[in-house]
Amino acid sequence: MKRIINTPNAPAPIGPYNQAVLKGGTLYTSGQIALDPETMELILESIEAETTQVMQNMKAVLEAAGMTFENVVKSTIFIMDMNDFARINSIYGSYFDEKTAPARETVQVDGLPKGVNIEISMIAIK
Repeated sequence: MKRIINTPNAPAPIGPYNQAVLKGGTLYTSGQIALDPETMELILESIEAETTQVMQNMKAVLEAAGMTFENVVKSTIFIMDMNDFARINSIYGSYFDEKTAPARETVQVDGLPKGVNIEISMIAIK
């Protein structure tokens, strides 16, 4: 059976999906954007602030499933502008131990929900 993961510490879904699904010890997260979970307002003042909010949202989802960033085995990062990559990577990397960091791809896209600049999803294993 799959277990639906939702926490008030991350933004409520804005469509027909859940924050994450846990199946057989594997957690599949939905993409997180820089919505403040308390106000549901976007944090867009800088790419660093936006990335930090995305990672804090992801941390809350992982914690709701009893996991941490150490459990993450795969990340997917969607960004609007590859010129932001170094600044995004600096914030993203601060959440992981470089020696045990997950596999990852970073893809520049033409558009993201609500006009954000970054969206991240992850797969984690207990």
